[in-house]
Amino acid sequence: MRQHVNPLSQFFQIPILLPNKSVLFSEPSSPIHIDIGSAKGEFLIELAGKYPKWNFLGLEIREPLVIDSEKKRIKLQLNNLKFLFCNANVSLDEWLSHLDPNQLKRVSIQFPDPWFKRKHFKRRVLKESLLYTIAKSLSVDGELFIQSDIFKLIESMTNIIDNSIYFDRKTLDGIKWLSKNPYDVSTNREIFVNKQNLPIYRAMYLRNSRLFINN
Repeated sequence: MRQHVNPLSQFFQIPILLPNKSVLFSEPSSPIHIDIGSAKGEFLIELAGKYPKWNFLGLEIREPLVIDSEKKRIKLQLNNLKFLFCNANVSLDEWLSHLDPNQLKRVSIQFPDPWFKRKHFKRRVLKESLLYTIAKSLSVDGELFIQSDIFKLIESMTNIIDNSIYFDRKTLDGIKWLSKNPYDVSTNREIFVNKQNLPIYRAMYLRNSRLFINN
């Protein structure tokens, strides 16, 4: 079950000053992977254990999930991982502005809330403004990975990215959709959908070098 919150409500429009990377990570200069909509956190917890020389940041708008994810992270003593409560469309830009150049290497947005009704499309997480925020800080050839089991949603997301000038879609033998998660780690939703033998649509984008944006 998806537990929705309205990201456009007044409460979620208040910017949150996120802690500096030196506060979040034991090695603050390491490359960073941000997962927007980290849910229960298992995806990043597994990645952080596999790649101790990377830093991982999970952003989630549902605060109870952040609290639970942080409990699991602390128990496992993963000092290269942190989960934070915020609306990424409101609070991420300021945090990214303090990173070292080319430090942000990967951003993932996986199974975001679909908001099926047309009048609710504006509540979807990936907007042109968030894409611009990501593009400003993502290193050249840095990765933007998206996936969903809702075709209409992933189609909307790819249209936003394809119509921008910041990213090039990565294909394999001309095939646009990836057959599996490129990080060899599955989210809870991904595991559930696979058990139902339902399709998952995945796309990988690389930050191109045709446009450099100064923060």
